[in-house]
Amino acid sequence: MLKIDALPAFNDNYIWLLQNHATHTCAVVDPGDAAPVLNWLAAHPDWRLTDILVTHHHHDHVGGIAPLKQQTAARVVGPEREAIPARDQAVGDGDLVKVLGHAWHVFHVPGHTLGHIAYYSDTAADTPVLFSGDTLFAAGCGRLFEGSPAQMHDSLSRLASLPDTTRIYCAHEYTLSNLRFASAVEPHNPQVRARLEEVECLRAAGHKTLPSTLAIEKATNPFLRCNETSINEIISTRQKNGNLTPALVFEALRAWKDHF
Repeated sequence: MLKIDALPAFNDNYIWLLQNHATHTCAVVDPGDAAPVLNWLAAHPDWRLTDILVTHHHHDHVGGIAPLKQQTAARVVGPEREAIPARDQAVGDGDLVKVLGHAWHVFHVPGHTLGHIAYYSDTAADTPVLFSGDTLFAAGCGRLFEGSPAQMHDSLSRLASLPDTTRIYCAHEYTLSNLRFASAVEPHNPQVRARLEEVECLRAAGHKTLPSTLAIEKATNPFLRCNETSINEIISTRQKNGNLTPALVFEALRAWKDHF
Protein backbone atom coordinates (compact mmCIF):
# COMPACT_ATOMS: atom_id res chain seq x y z
CA MET A 1 0.00 0.00 0.00
CA LEU A 2 1.13 3.54 -0.75
CA LYS A 3 1.37 6.36 1.75
CA ILE A 4 -0.04 9.66 0.49
CA ASP A 5 0.97 13.01 1.98
CA ALA A 6 0.33 16.62 1.01
CA LEU A 7 3.12 19.04 0.16
CA PRO A 8 1.60 22.55 0.42
CA ALA A 9 2.45 24.99 -2.37
CA PHE A 10 1.58 28.62 -3.14
CA ASN A 11 -1.43 29.85 -1.13
CA ASP A 12 -3.77 26.87 -1.33
CA ASN A 13 -2.33 24.18 -3.63
CA TYR A 14 -1.51 20.64 -2.58
CA ILE A 15 1.12 18.60 -4.37
CA TRP A 16 0.29 15.00 -3.52
CA LEU A 17 3.28 12.82 -2.63
CA LEU A 18 2.87 9.06 -3.09
CA GLN A 19 5.37 6.87 -1.28
CA ASN A 20 6.24 3.19 -1.67
CA HIS A 21 8.07 2.37 1.55
CA ALA A 22 9.10 -1.07 0.33
CA THR A 23 11.18 0.39 -2.49
CA HIS A 24 11.82 3.94 -1.21
CA THR A 25 10.42 5.30 -4.47
CA CYS A 26 7.90 8.11 -4.72
CA ALA A 27 5.74 10.03 -7.17
CA VAL A 28 4.06 13.42 -7.14
CA VAL A 29 0.83 14.75 -8.61
CA ASP A 30 0.59 18.25 -10.16
CA PRO A 31 3.84 19.84 -8.95
CA GLY A 32 3.17 23.50 -9.68
CA ASP A 33 6.30 24.36 -7.70
CA ALA A 34 9.44 22.24 -7.57
CA ALA A 35 10.68 23.57 -4.21
CA PRO A 36 8.39 21.60 -1.87
CA VAL A 37 9.25 18.35 -3.67
CA LEU A 38 12.99 19.04 -3.81
CA ASN A 39 12.98 19.99 -0.13
CA TRP A 40 11.29 16.70 0.75
CA LEU A 41 13.77 14.74 -1.36
CA ALA A 42 16.69 16.56 0.29
CA ALA A 43 15.31 15.59 3.70
CA HIS A 44 14.92 11.97 2.52
CA PRO A 45 18.12 11.30 0.53
CA ASP A 46 17.51 7.56 0.30
CA TRP A 47 14.28 8.12 -1.66
CA ARG A 48 13.98 8.41 -5.46
CA LEU A 49 11.31 10.30 -7.40
CA THR A 50 10.25 8.05 -10.27
CA ASP A 51 7.06 9.61 -11.63
CA ILE A 52 5.25 12.92 -12.04
CA LEU A 53 1.51 12.68 -12.74
CA VAL A 54 -0.23 15.70 -14.26
CA THR A 55 -3.98 16.36 -14.52
CA HIS A 56 -4.00 19.52 -16.68
CA HIS A 57 -1.88 22.28 -18.12
CA HIS A 58 -2.42 25.23 -15.75
CA HIS A 59 0.81 26.75 -14.44
CA ASP A 60 0.05 26.07 -10.77
CA HIS A 61 0.03 22.37 -11.69
CA VAL A 62 2.96 22.15 -14.11
CA GLY A 63 5.36 24.96 -13.12
CA GLY A 64 7.69 22.66 -11.19
CA ILE A 65 7.91 19.86 -13.73
CA ALA A 66 10.97 21.02 -15.70
CA PRO A 67 13.32 21.46 -12.71
CA LEU A 68 12.10 18.22 -11.15
CA LYS A 69 12.65 16.36 -14.41
CA GLN A 70 16.13 17.87 -14.74
CA GLN A 71 17.20 16.88 -11.24
CA THR A 72 15.52 13.48 -10.88
CA ALA A 73 14.89 12.17 -14.44
CA ALA A 74 11.39 11.21 -13.27
CA ARG A 75 8.91 10.11 -15.91
CA VAL A 76 6.28 12.75 -16.67
CA VAL A 77 2.78 11.43 -17.42
CA GLY A 78 0.10 13.84 -18.57
CA PRO A 79 -3.04 14.37 -20.65
CA GLU A 80 -2.68 13.66 -24.34
CA ARG A 81 -4.91 16.60 -25.32
CA GLU A 82 -2.85 19.28 -23.59
CA ALA A 83 0.67 20.69 -23.81
CA ILE A 84 2.52 19.44 -20.74
CA PRO A 85 6.17 20.43 -20.16
CA ALA A 86 8.73 17.61 -20.53
CA ARG A 87 5.97 15.00 -20.90
CA ASP A 88 7.26 11.48 -21.52
CA GLN A 89 3.96 9.62 -21.71
CA ALA A 90 0.69 11.03 -23.02
CA VAL A 91 -2.41 9.31 -21.66
CA GLY A 92 -6.11 9.54 -22.39
CA ASP A 93 -9.44 8.13 -21.42
CA GLY A 94 -9.36 4.43 -20.63
CA ASP A 95 -5.59 4.16 -20.43
CA LEU A 96 -3.79 2.37 -17.62
CA VAL A 97 -0.51 3.67 -16.28
CA LYS A 98 1.62 1.78 -13.75
CA VAL A 99 3.09 3.95 -11.01
CA LEU A 100 4.90 2.66 -7.90
CA GLY A 101 3.74 -0.87 -8.62
CA HIS A 102 0.04 -0.03 -8.97
CA ALA A 103 -2.23 0.44 -11.97
CA TRP A 104 -3.92 3.82 -12.33
CA HIS A 105 -6.98 4.25 -14.54
CA VAL A 106 -7.15 7.46 -16.56
CA PHE A 107 -10.45 9.32 -16.96
CA HIS A 108 -10.89 12.18 -19.40
CA VAL A 109 -12.92 14.73 -17.42
CA PRO A 110 -13.26 17.94 -19.47
CA GLY A 111 -14.76 21.09 -18.05
CA HIS A 112 -12.13 22.99 -16.11
CA THR A 113 -9.90 22.50 -19.15
CA LEU A 114 -10.71 20.59 -22.31
CA GLY A 115 -8.04 17.93 -21.83
CA HIS A 116 -8.25 17.51 -18.04
CA ILE A 117 -7.75 13.97 -16.76
CA ALA A 118 -8.07 12.23 -13.39
CA TYR A 119 -6.20 9.20 -12.01
CA TYR A 120 -7.96 6.39 -10.13
CA SER A 121 -6.67 3.26 -8.43
CA ASP A 122 -8.48 0.64 -6.37
CA THR A 123 -5.28 -1.14 -5.35
CA ALA A 124 -2.89 1.63 -4.26
CA ALA A 125 -4.34 2.05 -0.76
CA ASP A 126 -6.78 0.40 1.62
CA THR A 127 -9.64 2.26 -0.12
CA PRO A 128 -9.89 3.46 -3.73
CA VAL A 129 -8.01 6.70 -4.51
CA LEU A 130 -8.88 9.47 -6.98
CA PHE A 131 -6.61 12.36 -7.93
CA SER A 132 -9.20 14.72 -9.34
CA GLY A 133 -7.07 17.80 -10.02
CA ASP A 134 -9.36 20.81 -10.44
CA THR A 135 -12.44 18.88 -11.59
CA LEU A 136 -13.96 17.63 -8.33
CA PHE A 137 -13.15 19.62 -5.19
CA ALA A 138 -14.19 18.97 -1.62
CA ALA A 139 -17.73 20.41 -1.56
CA GLY A 140 -17.25 22.00 -4.98
CA CYS A 141 -15.94 21.77 -8.52
CA GLY A 142 -13.56 23.71 -10.74
CA ARG A 143 -14.39 26.82 -12.71
CA LEU A 144 -15.15 26.35 -16.39
CA PHE A 145 -12.16 27.97 -18.08
CA GLU A 146 -12.37 25.98 -21.31
CA GLY A 147 -15.16 23.41 -21.22
CA SER A 148 -18.93 23.76 -21.16
CA PRO A 149 -21.32 23.24 -18.23
CA ALA A 150 -22.61 20.11 -19.96
CA GLN A 151 -19.09 18.69 -20.19
CA MET A 152 -18.36 19.37 -16.53
CA HIS A 153 -21.69 17.92 -15.44
CA ASP A 154 -20.95 14.75 -17.40
CA SER A 155 -17.42 14.58 -15.94
CA LEU A 156 -18.67 14.94 -12.37
CA SER A 157 -21.42 12.40 -12.95
CA ARG A 158 -18.81 9.95 -14.17
CA LEU A 159 -16.63 10.45 -11.09
CA ALA A 160 -19.72 10.16 -8.87
CA SER A 161 -20.23 6.62 -10.17
CA LEU A 162 -17.03 5.44 -8.46
CA PRO A 163 -17.31 3.59 -5.12
CA ASP A 164 -18.53 5.71 -2.21
CA THR A 165 -15.39 4.77 -0.25
CA THR A 166 -13.15 6.47 -2.83
CA ARG A 167 -10.85 9.05 -1.25
CA ILE A 168 -10.83 12.32 -3.15
CA TYR A 169 -7.44 14.03 -3.39
CA CYS A 170 -8.09 17.33 -5.15
CA ALA A 171 -5.48 20.01 -5.76
CA HIS A 172 -6.69 22.98 -3.69
CA GLU A 173 -7.74 23.86 -0.16
CA TYR A 174 -11.09 25.37 -1.11
CA THR A 175 -13.28 23.35 1.23
CA LEU A 176 -14.33 26.13 3.61
CA SER A 177 -15.45 28.58 0.92
CA ASN A 178 -17.14 25.75 -0.98
CA LEU A 179 -19.12 24.72 2.10
CA ARG A 180 -20.25 28.29 2.70
CA PHE A 181 -21.74 28.20 -0.78
CA ALA A 182 -23.24 24.75 -0.15
CA SER A 183 -24.89 26.18 2.97
CA ALA A 184 -26.51 28.90 0.88
CA VAL A 185 -27.77 26.31 -1.60
CA GLU A 186 -29.05 23.86 1.04
CA PRO A 187 -29.49 25.80 4.29
CA HIS A 188 -31.49 22.98 5.84
CA ASN A 189 -29.10 20.12 5.00
CA PRO A 190 -27.81 18.90 8.39
CA GLN A 191 -24.79 17.17 6.86
CA VAL A 192 -23.68 20.39 5.19
CA ARG A 193 -24.04 22.27 8.48
CA ALA A 194 -22.09 19.63 10.39
CA ARG A 195 -19.33 19.50 7.78
CA LEU A 196 -19.04 23.28 7.73
CA GLU A 197 -18.59 23.38 11.50
CA GLU A 198 -15.96 20.64 11.33
CA VAL A 199 -14.04 22.36 8.54
CA GLU A 200 -14.15 25.72 10.30
CA CYS A 201 -12.46 24.08 13.30
CA LEU A 202 -9.87 22.34 11.13
CA ARG A 203 -8.91 25.50 9.28
CA ALA A 204 -8.82 27.58 12.46
CA ALA A 205 -6.29 25.09 13.79
CA GLY A 206 -4.25 25.22 10.58
CA HIS A 207 -5.14 21.69 9.46
CA LYS A 208 -5.94 20.54 5.94
CA THR A 209 -9.43 19.29 5.09
CA LEU A 210 -8.41 16.64 2.57
CA PRO A 211 -8.81 13.94 1.47
CA SER A 212 -12.55 13.78 1.30
CA THR A 213 -14.59 10.73 0.32
CA LEU A 214 -17.12 10.30 -2.42
CA ALA A 215 -19.79 9.44 0.15
CA ILE A 216 -19.22 12.77 1.90
CA GLU A 217 -19.30 14.60 -1.43
CA LYS A 218 -22.59 13.01 -2.45
CA ALA A 219 -24.11 14.19 0.82
CA THR A 220 -22.74 17.75 0.89
CA ASN A 221 -21.41 18.84 -2.52
CA PRO A 222 -24.16 20.70 -4.40
CA PHE A 223 -22.55 19.98 -7.76
CA LEU A 224 -23.07 16.25 -7.19
CA ARG A 225 -26.64 16.79 -5.96
CA CYS A 226 -28.33 18.28 -9.02
CA ASN A 227 -31.09 15.66 -8.79
CA GLU A 228 -32.00 16.59 -5.20
CA THR A 229 -35.44 18.14 -4.71
CA SER A 230 -34.16 20.83 -2.34
CA ILE A 231 -31.59 22.05 -4.86
CA ASN A 232 -34.02 21.84 -7.77
CA GLU A 233 -36.50 23.99 -5.84
CA ILE A 234 -34.06 26.78 -5.01
CA ILE A 235 -32.62 26.85 -8.54
CA SER A 236 -36.11 26.80 -10.08
CA THR A 237 -37.03 29.78 -7.92
CA ARG A 238 -33.87 31.68 -8.87
CA GLN A 239 -34.28 30.84 -12.56
CA LYS A 240 -38.07 31.25 -12.56
CA ASN A 241 -38.21 27.97 -14.42
CA GLY A 242 -39.81 24.86 -12.98
CA ASN A 243 -38.69 22.48 -15.71
CA LEU A 244 -34.92 22.17 -15.31
CA THR A 245 -32.81 19.12 -16.18
CA PRO A 246 -29.96 18.15 -13.85
CA ALA A 247 -27.50 19.57 -16.39
CA LEU A 248 -29.29 22.94 -16.36
CA VAL A 249 -29.38 22.87 -12.56
CA PHE A 250 -25.62 22.35 -12.61
CA GLU A 251 -25.14 25.23 -15.03
CA ALA A 252 -27.15 27.55 -12.78
CA LEU A 253 -25.23 26.39 -9.68
CA ARG A 254 -21.88 27.02 -11.36
CA ALA A 255 -22.95 30.50 -12.47
CA TRP A 256 -24.19 31.28 -8.94
CA LYS A 257 -20.94 30.06 -7.38
CA ASP A 258 -18.88 32.18 -9.81
CA HIS A 259 -20.42 35.31 -8.27
CA PHE A 260 -20.94 34.08 -4.69
